[in-house]
Amino acid sequence: MKKRHLLFKLFISILFAWIAPVLALAQVNVSGKVTDAGSGEPLSGVTVIVKGTTKGATTDGKGQYTISGVASGSQLLFSLIGYTSQTVAVSGAVINVQLKEDIAKLEEVVITGLATNVKRSNLANAVATISGKELTGTSRPQTLDGAMNGKLVGANIVAASGAPGGGISVRLRGLTSINGNTQPLYVVDGVLMNNSAISGGLNFVTGASRTAGASSNQDNPSNRIADINPEDIENIEVLKGASAAAIYGALASSGVIIITTKKGSEGKTKISFSQDLGVAKAIKLLGVRQWDEQKIRAFYTDPAAADAQVALFNTAVASGKIYDYEKEMYGENGFLSTTSLSLSGGSEKTKFFVSGLYLDEDGIIKTTGYKKYSVRANVDHKISNRFSVALTTNYINSSADRGLTNNDNNSVSFGIALSSTPTYANLFPDAKGVYPLNPYSASNPIETRDVITNNERINRFIGGLTLTSFLQQSDRSVTKLILKGGLDYYNLYTKAIFPNTLQFESNGNGTDGASIQGNTNNINTNISAYFVNTYSNSDRKLNFTTSAGATAENFDQNQILNVATRMLGVQTNVDQASALTANQFVTPRKNRGLFVQEEVNFADRVILTGGLRFDKSSDNADVNSFKTFPKASVAFNLANFDFWNSDKINLLKLRAAYGESGNFPPFGSKYTSFSASNIGGRGGYLIGVLNSQAIVQQGNDQIEQERQKEFETGFDIGFLDGKIAFDATFYNKKASQLIFTQNVEPSSGFVQRVLNGGTLRNQGVELGLTFIPFEKTNFKWNFHTGFWLNRSKMLELDIPPFNVGGFSNTLGSFRIEQGKSPTQIVGLDDTNGDGVSDGVFVLGNSEPRFQMNFANEFVIYKNVTLSFLLHWKYKGDNINLSQFLNDLGGTSHDYDRDDDGNGVNNATQRINSVGVTSRIFVQDASYVRLRDIGLYYTFPSSMMKDTFKGVVSSIKLGLSATNLFTITPYDSYDPEVSNFGTGFSSNVEVTPYPSAKRMFFHISVDF
Repeated sequence: MKKRHLLFKLFISILFAWIAPVLALAQVNVSGKVTDAGSGEPLSGVTVIVKGTTKGATTDGKGQYTISGVASGSQLLFSLIGYTSQTVAVSGAVINVQLKEDIAKLEEVVITGLATNVKRSNLANAVATISGKELTGTSRPQTLDGAMNGKLVGANIVAASGAPGGGISVRLRGLTSINGNTQPLYVVDGVLMNNSAISGGLNFVTGASRTAGASSNQDNPSNRIADINPEDIENIEVLKGASAAAIYGALASSGVIIITTKKGSEGKTKISFSQDLGVAKAIKLLGVRQWDEQKIRAFYTDPAAADAQVALFNTAVASGKIYDYEKEMYGENGFLSTTSLSLSGGSEKTKFFVSGLYLDEDGIIKTTGYKKYSVRANVDHKISNRFSVALTTNYINSSADRGLTNNDNNSVSFGIALSSTPTYANLFPDAKGVYPLNPYSASNPIETRDVITNNERINRFIGGLTLTSFLQQSDRSVTKLILKGGLDYYNLYTKAIFPNTLQFESNGNGTDGASIQGNTNNINTNISAYFVNTYSNSDRKLNFTTSAGATAENFDQNQILNVATRMLGVQTNVDQASALTANQFVTPRKNRGLFVQEEVNFADRVILTGGLRFDKSSDNADVNSFKTFPKASVAFNLANFDFWNSDKINLLKLRAAYGESGNFPPFGSKYTSFSASNIGGRGGYLIGVLNSQAIVQQGNDQIEQERQKEFETGFDIGFLDGKIAFDATFYNKKASQLIFTQNVEPSSGFVQRVLNGGTLRNQGVELGLTFIPFEKTNFKWNFHTGFWLNRSKMLELDIPPFNVGGFSNTLGSFRIEQGKSPTQIVGLDDTNGDGVSDGVFVLGNSEPRFQMNFANEFVIYKNVTLSFLLHWKYKGDNINLSQFLNDLGGTSHDYDRDDDGNGVNNATQRINSVGVTSRIFVQDASYVRLRDIGLYYTFPSSMMKDTFKGVVSSIKLGLSATNLFTITPYDSYDPEVSNFGTGFSSNVEVTPYPSAKRMFFHISVDF
């Protein structure tokens, strides 16, 4: 018995001696600090993972981390967006790491599916990314979409208006539809966003695009992505074509812009405060005609009228009342103020980011401006090793006063009224506040500016919830379930008030006082469930990522517009009117989708991806039929193969991708529209046209989605450990089954019908070069340039050619024609010089020949940063009708010049050309623009420690500007313009709200 007892003790001792080292290895606690290799500053938010496990940590605000229970010999992977990842073997309890800036973004993680992502170095598509630093680090943008302008290779971004609150058109890889949606889908933290630009009904007063309904694309509204605070954004990923965006199916016809907002990180709570104060001024004022007696008598051919005008002119000169009305209207120095405050931090289990914004901006036109309040709260919580939850919320309240600009047919908008008003007219109120009548126009633009109201007010809530559950975990396989829900709700209240005391309201030309009030409620909801499995073979060289899931999206919009005219006295309520018209537009949409995707990675050498998306929609003719959208891609990282032995080239990747996406038919395309009417004293509905009172559409129960097919190929090459990187992409994209609206014979009982009938092709090239030209201890220069071009062509058109956009062949218009570019501009022309028009010809094209950007950042002594972005857009024409209106009114700044020396002044030549040639209206809109420039000084961290004893960690001061200078041959306020908003017909100008250059002083403090 004793012998057995001794043997048992001996066995236990030997077993303990054998297992003790193993137990000791499993209990090592590793800690350390992660810093920037260039500046030596601590890096917060660095992810530190024990490779092959889910164990890890995140560095705090001091760059410090701790991981418990790490086996000796394990490897730690250190990664942070914007820095090159680093793998370090565990050889002790303290591991300090310096991370180098990833200038080529090869380590950047890019979303490749609804539930998966991949390193950029393994990416098979040309996905563009913009970091939060690139977006807002140089200067303060007014809106998110405006902040992307010039930074996004492959995009043609046009500011539809300079009015406060934005108004931006974004096209990715060319035009994707003629009558359908041409703007990308925006996804913010998994929430599908509404980016509508909703008319406020101004056309009921201006007469622009006046139809039986209230819809107008000339009312200059904001588009709703402008609500998002750019300061909250961590990064933006842009899926420019169907080859990358196919997994979003029929929502991705014009590309997808995926926005990820900032999150908290483990460690001490960090408080950041920033204040920007600035001023906005018009980029350019054209100048006004300088009148004298001779010019007046030449302009007014009737002697009596000329005598009267000369007398008014002499009186104005004698009294010193000669006015530059362009400067009076557009010459304000708008005060700009933006205040931001954010808190971020957390523990190993719970991380948070909270921010607040107050923005107050005056316009360059008196009585216009933009105010916005925004509050965000993002929380990530790890419930256990198997369950986690992420919540993102954002509330926005904004108010924009946008004035009255763009086209109108009643001479009431600011620019059109000014076009015929000479400098010697007196439009200002007297001591009693009474405005004089303007004898040169239907309205007094100074009175209109001071008295009217055109306001957009937004209340918006955006919320997203993500639940992640690890269903299975092993050394080689992980399976997780991801549940996501998103809500985008907003209420848009528009108010346009035109008192009956206004000149144009009281002289019989207006509505005798109008109150136009709109209320739009929009609710987007999206719910999705994904299963994701990752599997590695025994040597971990072959990795599979399988994902599958289902999505449900509901888009509901209810727009009510009340138009009250012949208002009683000074009342503004719509019920205080002699006439009231109510309009309501309800657009419910339901989409359902399924998807499956497989990604195969062989040792980061060969990466294969294939996927299918299945969609059905209430907008489809057959609501129960699923449409299929495939995608496939392959990438070869040649530099990762064993045969590669170059020390200079660290990356050489060949890639190719194919994908398909769709575009839902416009709402109601399959239905025949009815017109409410009074039939025998009783309410009823009419099909067809009665006394030209109703425009009725014949439904098409066979209507199909527009469909895109895209193939892209390219390569990426990196030199000198990522210090130089070059990428090239070539794409061919075809959009078929294009949807058109065609007029039909009146005998059919209808005015128009909707049908599928055409194919459009876009082909393009995108190039990018990033490198560090110079790097020393006290000086570093980062440089990036991009080049992109697109060519579009109508390959098929099943209906006769037709004009769209513009106003007529006489003034210039776009023409859709088989074998030609859909962005061609056509008009009259005199080809033989005999002074008579010879017909309609192609005179220009709104699409640029190419675009380039040049981004530079200079870091001096690690504390001074100078950065700027130049944007070059070569060619691309605008239809400039502002100049034509100024010519007709006799106020053009170059009216009296004779540039060609033929003895006839410029304006007379242009006026005489009307009806003969439209070339005078089609103008080159090329430009070179300094998009952003900023100079910043960050106080040394050692000074902060000595002075503030750890309370204040950073102070940064700076000066910045946007649109500081523009070089262009275009003869108007800004070559970026679109009278018709964000639709097909951009690049048409009719007296817009001029764009502004903005200059700021900046201070930010981190605690």
